[in-house]
Amino acid sequence: MTQDLEKTTHLEHQDDVALVDRMREGRETIIREIRKLIVGQDEVVDQVLLTLFVGGNSLLLGVPGLAKTLLIHTVAEVLDLSFSRIQFTPDLMPSDITGTDIIQEDPITGSRHLKFEPGPVFANIVLADEINRTPPKTQAALLEAMQEHRVTVQGTTYVLDEPFYVFATQNPIELEGTYPLPEAQLDRFMFKILLDHLSEEEELQVVRETTGIQEPEFSHAVTGPDLVAFQRLVRRMTAPEPVLQYAVSLARTSRPSPNGDSPEFVKKWVAYGASVRAAQYLILGAKARALTAGRYTPGFDDIRALAQPVLRHRILTNFHAESEGITTGQLVDQLLEAVPVPKSGM
Repeated sequence: MTQDLEKTTHLEHQDDVALVDRMREGRETIIREIRKLIVGQDEVVDQVLLTLFVGGNSLLLGVPGLAKTLLIHTVAEVLDLSFSRIQFTPDLMPSDITGTDIIQEDPITGSRHLKFEPGPVFANIVLADEINRTPPKTQAALLEAMQEHRVTVQGTTYVLDEPFYVFATQNPIELEGTYPLPEAQLDRFMFKILLDHLSEEEELQVVRETTGIQEPEFSHAVTGPDLVAFQRLVRRMTAPEPVLQYAVSLARTSRPSPNGDSPEFVKKWVAYGASVRAAQYLILGAKARALTAGRYTPGFDDIRALAQPVLRHRILTNFHAESEGITTGQLVDQLLEAVPVPKSGM
């Protein structure tokens, strides 16, 4: 296996081989611990873990009562990471997120000076609850943190501790008093993760367990430094050229072409297609998905499996699509049918 590993990736060092095994075992351990509180939602849990292993941020969309907050909080507890929940409201100010300078007086000299008081963004995992309930100016306060892992207040830059993640939630059924997320901010979310109601059997299990006493004890087999090591491992892993080409083709085909050579469904229903970040996250997610499955090379199936959560919030529909009830999920399905898988390579 080591010989094949050296041929197909650049993870030639034995420490990397051991780290691959630790990453795969770590995923299984994290899921086992999460299951002490979270029932069902297997695909959602998988996408949250891929977000952690890649080092991205994700947007969770679901009606109230589907344990979005509980899931992210449980992940933070399982990983022994600091957790912060920000309830977004119309009156929330940017400084309520990033922190602010406050005046302090020296009791001895009487002199006054400014001291920075960190905001709730200074945590390993930040839950931006109902992020669309606050105006764009406050939403934008997260942009620098999400992209650069730092914040700037009054001209001074403060670096956030690693690992750092933002998980934001949205309620899809209550639109009154909400503000659409700017496209630039949507594009910085690796996944848009959809949560749906559980099956009847799973819902019965939730009611049975949550109406009793729940005091789970979590083992911290995977911690923050492990996640940072996993993120670096993912980036050291190489992807075959045909897989890279396939990810780029999916992103490029989603955009209406000025030359008019786009697929008919794109010309008819798409206002703006996916940016290059879509291809980047497809590849990063595919590499993490392959490693956690014990494979040392990402394939086309990994790309296709992640196309929906990566692309569904990056393809903006036009008026015709909205009037005809065409969803971005349907467009992603058509995109997967329209873009051929390269014959060479995998």
